[in-house]
This record gives sequence, C-alpha cells and structure tokens, in this order.
Amino acid sequence: MTPHRMAFRVLTALFFMWGFITVMNDVLNNTVDDIFGLDQSPVKRALVQFTFFTAFFIISLLYFAISVTRGDPINRIGYNRGMIYSLLICAGGCAGFYPAALSGSYPAFLGSLFVLATGVTLLQICANPYAAIMGPPETASSRLNLAQGLNSLGTTMAPVVGLLLIYRVFSDGTPSVSSIAASYLIFAGILVLLAIAVALFRLPPYRNTEKPVTDAGLLTHRHLILGVLAIFFYVGSEVSVGNWLSDFLLHPDVSGSAGAEGPTARSRELAGHYLSYFWGGLMIGRVLANFAYDPALSAARRSWLMAASSAALFAVIYVITSIHYDKGIFSFDFIAPREAGCYALLLAVQFGAFFAGKQNPARSLVVFSLINLGLMVIAMLGSGLVAFWAMIGTGLFFSIGWSNIFTLAIRGLGPYTSQGSSLLVMAIAGGAILPMTQAGLYKYSDMGIRYSFVIPALSMLYIAWYGWKGAALKNAQPPQA
Repeated sequence: MTPHRMAFRVLTALFFMWGFITVMNDVLNNTVDDIFGLDQSPVKRALVQFTFFTAFFIISLLYFAISVTRGDPINRIGYNRGMIYSLLICAGGCAGFYPAALSGSYPAFLGSLFVLATGVTLLQICANPYAAIMGPPETASSRLNLAQGLNSLGTTMAPVVGLLLIYRVFSDGTPSVSSIAASYLIFAGILVLLAIAVALFRLPPYRNTEKPVTDAGLLTHRHLILGVLAIFFYVGSEVSVGNWLSDFLLHPDVSGSAGAEGPTARSRELAGHYLSYFWGGLMIGRVLANFAYDPALSAARRSWLMAASSAALFAVIYVITSIHYDKGIFSFDFIAPREAGCYALLLAVQFGAFFAGKQNPARSLVVFSLINLGLMVIAMLGSGLVAFWAMIGTGLFFSIGWSNIFTLAIRGLGPYTSQGSSLLVMAIAGGAILPMTQAGLYKYSDMGIRYSFVIPALSMLYIAWYGWKGAALKNAQPPQA
C-alpha cells in the first residue's frame, strides 16, 4: 500500500471523529434545557452551538495573526504533528465534561465545550488542506468530498449513539449531567487512541519547503475572500437546520397532521433519531460526489457506482435510525414505508442534481443551493409529511457545500494555502451566529420555529451566487512544493 493511500485512510478516521463530536452538539442542544434548568429558552440552548463555533472564529483568527507575523505554525511543525496535538486538545475538552458535571455548572460545561472546539478547529486547519494537497490537484475536490463522506458517517451515527448513551446506557431514559459526562469520557479515550494511531503510522509530513510567508498577500485573492463568506453562510445554515430540526419536526402543523402512517407528535428523543436522516444526507451526497467528480470514470460506471452507493447508504441509515435500546434490550423500530418513500424521492432528486452539475464543483454548488432553497420554502409553507421530509431532505443538498467551497477558495494560493485554510475555518463562526440569530426570531418574533428558517434559506442565495460568479479565479500563486 502506498504511503499516500495509507495516509488518506488514517485521515478519514479523523474526519469521522470530528464529524461525530460536532453533531453531538445537536443532541446536547436537546438535553441541556432540562439538565441545567434553562426555562425552555431557545437563546440559552443556542449557547451550545454559539460557544462551540465561536471557538472556531477565535482560534482561527489567532492562528491567522500568528501566521502573518511569525510564519505558519503548521509549516514549522508539520501537518502530522499538528493533527496529533489537535486530537489531544479535543480529548482534554471531552474529559473536562466530567468536572463540569460534578459542579453542575452550565458555564463550566460551556467552557469544556470551548476547549473541545479549539481542538476541532486546529484539526480542521491541519486536515482539510492535508486532504486537498496529498494528491493531484484535479482530484482534490473528489478526495475532500470522500473524506467529508466519512465525516458525515460520524454525523449520521452521532444522534443515534449519543441518544443511546445519554438517554439509555448511562441513565434510565431521562438525560442527566452524569450521563453526558460518562459519554464524553468515552469519546476522550477514543480521541487519545486516534492521536496514538496518527503518531504510529508516521503520515507523510507534506511540509511546505518554500520560504515562510509572513504577509497578508492572500487577501488580494478575491475568490478566497468571497469563499470565506460562502463558508460562513454554508456552515451557519447547515448548523441552524441541524440545531433546530427537532423543534421543527415536533411542531403540530408538521408532525401532528402527517397522518396515521406519518410521524405523530413524538418525544424529543425519538425526533432526535430523524437527525440521522438529515446528517446521513450529507454522507450520501459526499460519497456520491467522490464518483461524480472523478474524471477517470466512464459515464456508465459513474452512474452505476452512484446509484449503488445511494441505495446502500440509504439502507445503512434506515437500519441505524431503527435501533432502540431500553433496559438492556435492543430493538428495531423502522420508519413507515410512506416516510421511506419520501426520502427515496429526495434521493432521486439528488441523483439528478449531480448530473445537472456536469462534474463542475462551482456549477454543482449553484444547483444544490437552489434546490435547498426550494426545499426550505416548501417546508416553511407546507405541512405534514411534505414539510417534515422537505426540511430533513436539505441534508442531501448541503452535502457538497463545504468541500466544493473549500477547494474552490484555496485554488491558486500557493504558499498562502495554510493561511487561506485558517481564514476559511475561521468563517465556521457562521455556526455560532446564524443559529443564535434564528433562535432570536424563534423566541422574540411572531415567526415561530417554522418561519425562522428564513435565515438558512436566504443563505442559500449567496452560496448559489458564489458558485455562479464569486469562485472565478482572478489570480493565482505558483503551486506549493
């Protein structure tokens, strides 16, 4: 096995774990209310995502400031060591949930979450460009989409695994601070093991051998600056939908009127299982994108691989979301055929969207964003199963956003690539701002939970524009060594 191939396999494990950890925030968002006595306040609940994604902004800003004044830190220590240190910081943040549990303090809990997010931020600064530059530039988008597909497997499994651990394994059906602490101690151990694995496999360093760059010349790259805004709106809208999806699904007009075969007014725990369909949609799209953007595949082989992967991954999500655990007994509760049919129809639309994108990451970004805009409008104005599955289905069309925007934005940056990556990761602060903005509309306006989704809907317009016009490459640096 070539070093490149082994390195990529180890890298995908890191993508999986940070995806898992990030989506655990959606589970926390649905549990902290009762645990910490937040009085059913959407704004206080939104502090979970606000704290997590504010860390992305602060740490990335510090990283950028250091890189333009003293040189790129990752260039000095190498991507390999950078990933190891980042994983250990993540593990420290997870372990910090235990003393926060003993204190019963929501601020202490948020502090541990900030440390965890610091590690995830640094991991993204290291791992995203690592995946992009470890092979031919023409397959960078395909490679990053595949890595993001494994990231999305983590996001798909997180709601089910998190609910099982917090609600059932470490409690009797009622979540508690101690059940959260015990779950995150397990995650801390896994992260330490991953750090050891990265150290043992001795991944290729991919250190830039050019003279360190200590200026802000990358700010002259228009496609990067506009890409930073695109990442801001992309992450913000994706996190907003994931964060408030359970509340939307439990709205009487959405769940209560869906009919006998559809989702009736479910408990928050059961509604949380549908998060796996939302995040699973991102997994499906990213895996399919790996084939859609591979120039080595014939049209027939590409179609066959995409169709087979779509069906197989749907089956995986269908089984994962059916798993329930209560009093030491595992059971399966599959969704109704009518609901499965709704999701299958959305999969067919996604399949067609890839072909409409014509193997062009920028064009695909336009197509997928406009479809997502349409789904959100349908969800806000519709009711029952149509609204229910339209909102869940947005995950299928968020799927290619991160990878396509990221690879479009760092093209031609040359020695500024790591600096550009830190700016793009800094823009993940959208995950702090947009969910909090939506929470404000939800709580303090007459829009309620349903129409508050106008925030992510409007974000789709900018992302579509970026793919259409904003990503055009005006100037470029020589490629990295």
